[in-house]
Amino acid sequence: MKATRYLALAPIVTLALAGCGGSSGTPGSTAAAADCSSAEVFCIGLVTDQGKLDDKSFNQSAWEGVQEAAKGISGAKTKALETTDGKDYGPNIKQFTDAKYDVVVTVGYHLGTETTKAAAANPNTKFIGVDQFQAATTANLTGLVFVEDQAGYMAGFLAGKLTKTNIVGQVLGSKIPPVEKYALGFEAGAKAANPAVQVKTVYHPADGKEFNDSAWGAAEAAKQLDNKADVIFGAGGKTGNGALGEVAKAPGAGTTIYCIGVDDDQWNTVPEAHPCLVSSAMKLIKQGTTDLVKAAKDGSIKGGNFTGGAALAPYHDFDSKLPADVKTAVEKVVADLSSGALKTGVSLG
Repeated sequence: MKATRYLALAPIVTLALAGCGGSSGTPGSTAAAADCSSAEVFCIGLVTDQGKLDDKSFNQSAWEGVQEAAKGISGAKTKALETTDGKDYGPNIKQFTDAKYDVVVTVGYHLGTETTKAAAANPNTKFIGVDQFQAATTANLTGLVFVEDQAGYMAGFLAGKLTKTNIVGQVLGSKIPPVEKYALGFEAGAKAANPAVQVKTVYHPADGKEFNDSAWGAAEAAKQLDNKADVIFGAGGKTGNGALGEVAKAPGAGTTIYCIGVDDDQWNTVPEAHPCLVSSAMKLIKQGTTDLVKAAKDGSIKGGNFTGGAALAPYHDFDSKLPADVKTAVEKVVADLSSGALKTGVSLG
């Protein structure tokens, strides 16, 4: 496999894609200078989960998706709001609905309840909820969901093939369904590759900093390294990034110790992890967000769920260092997951 390519699962569309109609704006966002109620202006707002827009993970990927979609929309205006406290989910969304934004993208499982309320109260606004599975269909609300268990399985299988100590670790954000699916998929993949492997898993405490605590992530990764883990999966925004950075500083990083990123190809976003970053378990948030915003503009978006793609990022500098048999085995797992020949066995009940 060439380093410029990633191993990917094709996006699975679960429904046909139909009409559209207190935090400050983050640096780099483009505030809508014109009236969003005007037919000449198409306004797209984004509300982050608790954590920064530049988390180099899911918030950033969704924002990049909004910006990519805006490039092809005449009169597009975009703005993002960072949430620092859960009590601000509703008020942040309301800033956009009060200003008559055409589309509001909310990022993260925790925003699901407030997004559903806002969609019911604002039927002329289109809502896209990233990582928000829709158990019931609301005409103007689309959940962008992913097969995190499959992305996690890919990463875990790679880890199981790479470990020499037979101990691998996971440093995770909040214990919510998308993260749990990553974790359980990672464990299943690691054990499929290496039945002798032990998987050490830790979730961040529920204290409002689950995805924004790089110091905690680093400390937990250090503990796992001390306990002989030689491959660590960091999944949880800046919390996971802290784990990657800690592994990158460890003796043997890149030769006997490895790390695996999440959500995006973190080789491009977390350069401090280069010494250990063999790959990343990706859900294609940017592409999924771009597709849905465009669908909202052209009138093809519908309420319900839209399943985005999953992938394993390129090996980059590690491509020439990994054994050929490992790469071949990983490629087969990705292909079998894509075709449906392989199931992860993950269920949250």
